[in-house]
This record gives sequence, C-alpha cells and structure tokens, in this order.
Amino acid sequence: MVATRVLCTLGARILWQRSTLLHHNTFVRTMSNITKSQVESSPDQSLYNFSQEELMIKETVARFGKEKVEPFVKEMEEDRKFKPEIQQAIFDQGWMGIEIPTEFGGSGSNFFSCIVAIEEASKVDSAFGGFIDLQNTVVNPFFIKLANDNQKQTYLPKLAQNMVGSFCLSEPTSGRITTFIVDRGTEGMRIGKREEKLGLKASSTCQVHFDDCKIPAKNILGQLGHGYKYAISMLNEGRIGIAAQIFFVCQMVGVSQGCFDRTIPYTKERKQFGQRIFDFQGMQHQISTIATRIEAARLLTYNAARLRDANKPFIKQAAMAKFYASELAGQVTSKCIDWMGGLGFSTDYPQEKYFRDCKVGTIYEGTSNMQLNTIAKYIENEY
Repeated sequence: MVATRVLCTLGARILWQRSTLLHHNTFVRTMSNITKSQVESSPDQSLYNFSQEELMIKETVARFGKEKVEPFVKEMEEDRKFKPEIQQAIFDQGWMGIEIPTEFGGSGSNFFSCIVAIEEASKVDSAFGGFIDLQNTVVNPFFIKLANDNQKQTYLPKLAQNMVGSFCLSEPTSGRITTFIVDRGTEGMRIGKREEKLGLKASSTCQVHFDDCKIPAKNILGQLGHGYKYAISMLNEGRIGIAAQIFFVCQMVGVSQGCFDRTIPYTKERKQFGQRIFDFQGMQHQISTIATRIEAARLLTYNAARLRDANKPFIKQAAMAKFYASELAGQVTSKCIDWMGGLGFSTDYPQEKYFRDCKVGTIYEGTSNMQLNTIAKYIENEY
C-alpha cells in the first residue's frame, strides 16, 4: 500500500510538472509572437507623457522665467508689485488665457497645460506662478462655464489679452448669495490698502469694499442664488493648481522643486573636513528623501489634473495633492535652509524667500485640516 501511494504521488507530481511546463511553453510561444513594433507602439501611460503642446508650454515658461523674471524677483518683492512690462509679456505669451477658447483670443489648451505652466513659473517665483494661477484656475473658469454669450464676448477676450481678473469671496456672515461681475471703476467699489504679508510680496492682496454698489442684472454670473455652490466647485479645481503653487497645488510643487534646485549645487561645492557636504552619507539620505517626496507630490498633482481633464471624479485626489504638497513645501524649504548653513538665513540667497512664500500653502484654498476632512468623507463613502 505504501509503495502504491508513493507511486501515485510521484505520478501525480510528474503530471502536474508536465502540465505546468506545457502552460509555460504556451506562454513563451504567445509572448514570442508579440513583435517589437507592437511593444514600441503601445501607449505611454506615464504621468510624464506630455503632449507636444504641454511640453512646449512647460519649456517656454521655464525659459521665460529664467531670462525675464528671475533677474527681477528681488526687486519686485522689495517694490511689492509685479513689473508692468513683465505682466504684459505674460499676456502676450498667451499664458493668462490657457483654457479660454481660441474664438475669444485664448490658447484653447487643456487644464493640464495650466498645471505645468504654474509649476514651472513657481520654480522661479511664487508670485509669478500665482499670477498665472489665479487667472487660469479661478477667474477664467467662472466665465467659461457660467457666463452667457454676451458676457463671454465682453470679458473673455480681455482676460486673455490684457485684463487681470480678481476673485472676491465674501465672509460667511456677509452672505455668499449670488455670483456677479463688478467692473473696476464701478461707483461704490473701493480697493483697500495693500496688505503686508510674510511672503508673496510681489503679489498684491487687498480688501475690496462694495458700498452701496448698484450692479445691473446683466452682470449676474450664472443663476441667482447659486454663488456658494459655484465658489465651492471652482475652489476644488483651484486646489489642483496649490500642490504644482497647486498657489494652489502646482505652486507648492514648483516652490519645492525650485528651492531644491537652487540648493543642491551648493552642497556639491561646499567642502567640510576635506570632502563635499553632498558626499556625507547623512546628507545623501536627507537629499534622497526630499527628492522622493517632491516626486510623490508632483505625481499626486499630475494625477488629479489628468482626472479633471478626463472629466472623472478628482476631488479626493485634489485634496490629497493639496494636503501633501503644501505640507511638504514647508519641510523642503526648511531643509534647504539647513543645508545652506548660515547662508540660508541670509536674504542674499533665495532659500529664505521660498520658505516664506510657501507658508500660505497650508492656509489658503482650504487649510490642511479641511483637506483631511474632505479625504475622510470620501474614504467613508468608499467603504
């Protein structure tokens, strides 16, 4: 009996091995029938798979920032304003109307193009990134999605070519009732004093007062009484654009990467105890960790932006990107100051400015805790 059982067991094992070998050979033959051209022609599904238009915008903004903006960053911060000639040059490049249809003088590009533009601009200066960001991710979408034909004909060409838009949100005790358009110069509208801020000093922040303003019915944007609904909807999209300053998500990725890029060369030049500080293992571990986290923040941002362009749900992903990238920017810029040593604390070097500029990232467009609340709600519904 024992011998019989052993033989049966061995026989079954041999049959199983033959069966496995047969399946393996079939798999190998099937794989061998896939030609090299078929493999090469398979779609690139990487989040870095930019279209030619997206790549062109990315490269052009980066070059413009390096040549036209970077030399004046310190001057504009001290003057507390953007240089008018740089502002108009940004309009001339078409970056203030990236998603505005070409029939209204815009570029007619996709949302992801806005994201890469803001990221590249924010690597150079957060105010530069914020200037492009606010117009494209908050102001323009209101007109594209809510305006009637007459409003589009009146305002979209101006927003694409020479008009800087402003998004004003009332305080909770003041209403948030209806969305409407107020032209500068309207009787009763008054712009308050410029706020002195910790960072983003070249980007002006002011209170806008409306004292007995008479707004004609033709200036109502969208439906009467739907203002809060519209504002929340638009701000969800704005969060994608503070994770690359996504001034908003892509701003923060840009700030992190820009500060990192301006710091690593120093670690390769500065020597201590006979070697570059970059060569110390402790430094390499810190640098590698920060580089990995910046990449993670960028991919979270790109994923949310791609989902938006595909008309798929993206609010949870946007909240994750906003939370992670804005919190990370503070860590990255602080570490870069540490790596620079005493020089990092000096205003002669850009690290301290990146550090100041990114702090607002955890506050505006929804605080970090608000992002966590949003994420938790989606997780609860999923399970």
